[in-house]
Amino acid sequence: MSGALDIGLPGMIAAYGLLVVPLAMLLWQGVPILGRVGVAVVRMTVQLLLVGLYLQVVFNQDHLWLNCVWVLVMIAVADISILRHCRLRIRAFGLPLFVALVIGTAVPLLFFTALILKRPQMLEARFLIPIGGMILGNCLRADIIGLRHFYETIDRDAKAFEHTLAQGATLREATQPYLREAFQNAVAPTLATMMTIGLVSLPGMMTGVILGGQPPLTAIKYQVGIMIAIFTGTAIAVPCGILLTLKKGFLPSGPLNRDALVR
Repeated sequence: MSGALDIGLPGMIAAYGLLVVPLAMLLWQGVPILGRVGVAVVRMTVQLLLVGLYLQVVFNQDHLWLNCVWVLVMIAVADISILRHCRLRIRAFGLPLFVALVIGTAVPLLFFTALILKRPQMLEARFLIPIGGMILGNCLRADIIGLRHFYETIDRDAKAFEHTLAQGATLREATQPYLREAFQNAVAPTLATMMTIGLVSLPGMMTGVILGGQPPLTAIKYQVGIMIAIFTGTAIAVPCGILLTLKKGFLPSGPLNRDALVR
């Protein structure tokens, strides 16, 4: 079987032409986001073109340090994006969350490349970067849900939380119920995807392997492996992200450090 089909210029024109449908629906309903849609499409195109050109160089060179630097750049961008969505100050939370994302991405990524794919070069660019990106992307989504829920819930329940501290509970004991609930909410989308995968849609990894010319059973093996890796990554990144930010998120006396929150 041959590899994935290339998309020529007429195909790309057709792809952009498909935007007529959602734009027409937005105009019909009077939704005032046409400008945002245009900016989003342009940004997507420019960003992907630049990334594609850079990745072509990375894949051709396939140097260990270059591969690792690119993954660290991806993690740094995810770190900033999570904190902005959660309205947490980057200066306070940036480093501990970065460490949590590195752990949550590296553990399942190295396991996947070394033990599942059994690659002799675990950090080979064509595996490290796309697989790492899939794991990191899901960690990003889970961390946004988990961190936001954790800090917003404690902020909302400040009196009850501080009362628990006043009764002699340690910070770890007082935050444990909030961490448990945040963790449950954060992994819920991944669990829902795992329970409906293949029935509702064919997921990205499986589709990519099939388009690459491999038989469906091979694609299924890849998809099972990546879904377990993704779930593992989120299960590591969310609690680590919360626990590693506790020092900056709370005052030495126990209450929430509201100076670290963006109002």
